[in-house]
Amino acid sequence: MLMQYRELGSSGVEVSEIGFGAWVVGTDWWGDRTTEQAVGMVEDALDAGVTYIDTGDVYGHGDSERVIGEAIDGRREAVTLSTKIGYDFYDNPQAGHGELPKELTESYLREALEASLDRLGTDYVDVLQLHNANVAEVDAEVRDLLREWKSEGRVRALGWALGPSIGWLAEGDAAVEYDEFDAVQTVFNLFEQEPGRHFIDTIRETGSDTAVIARVPHSSGLLNEQVTSDTVLEDGDHRAHRPKEWYETGWEKVEAIRFLESPDHAEGSRTMAQAAIRWLLAHDEVASVTPTFRDGDDIAAWSAASDVPALSEAEYDRLEALYADNFGIDRDDGMDVLRTSVDGDDIVAAGLDKRAASY
Repeated sequence: MLMQYRELGSSGVEVSEIGFGAWVVGTDWWGDRTTEQAVGMVEDALDAGVTYIDTGDVYGHGDSERVIGEAIDGRREAVTLSTKIGYDFYDNPQAGHGELPKELTESYLREALEASLDRLGTDYVDVLQLHNANVAEVDAEVRDLLREWKSEGRVRALGWALGPSIGWLAEGDAAVEYDEFDAVQTVFNLFEQEPGRHFIDTIRETGSDTAVIARVPHSSGLLNEQVTSDTVLEDGDHRAHRPKEWYETGWEKVEAIRFLESPDHAEGSRTMAQAAIRWLLAHDEVASVTPTFRDGDDIAAWSAASDVPALSEAEYDRLEALYADNFGIDRDDGMDVLRTSVDGDDIVAAGLDKRAASY
């Protein structure tokens, strides 16, 4: 297997096409694991060529960063390390999956970065992302601070990570417009193409060199077929926020794209999970895709997506036609209650079909 790599915008920072979403090793939302098992997962990913590690200070209230710091000890220069700051978990205990208050004052951000670097065991990060920040919060003071860190070498590239509420068009477009930012991270997959497609269109229309980092590429278990009609999602499983209608219609959509498993133009095959990643990588603007690895088998299978046949133009066009027709599904998927945006108006104003989910 040969991992491929792409540049994050024009930052000079190289990321593996498949990245490691380190939220999985900082919380129990995707299954319990010991620290030793979590460290082992990161090491397995690095051995598979997955060198882009995407964590955040709020994941497990620092636990994810500590795991990553231990896993990359002695391998720091081989890793493209990214973390996120912006949630004040120090003064706000978290219950369940609720969203914490954000804090983007200069003093707080300075303290947050130093704490992250300490937990990660490094004096710089390759990519620093603002975590779910609103446009109004990213004022001149914040942008000046980000430029300062970049000039000092504390960070090599900057990103804006969007969510958990979907919409965020103003925030994503700001990340494209503001010169400080090299990347925007968003939920993006075959079944949930907005607002990802909007950001790609904005990048193309403006001639920006901003990169897209795609998360939730498997649409909460549908496109990797880890959630089937026989699956029982236990309390605490992060995928359980989806209504049953989402999965029922989703399983039908998966059958409509089964042709992706047998490439029409090249020898070999793809799993559905690999095909979903290849669709994202068909967009030049997508620098890295961060699936939620649950174990070593996932790492081995999905990291190989970088080396399976790319989608042909005919396959891509066929998917475009299916998406335009909602994959032949004419029933409600139950997700409307979760389709929100920061001010409630940005998606409507953009004329988007609100198919995106909240995670």
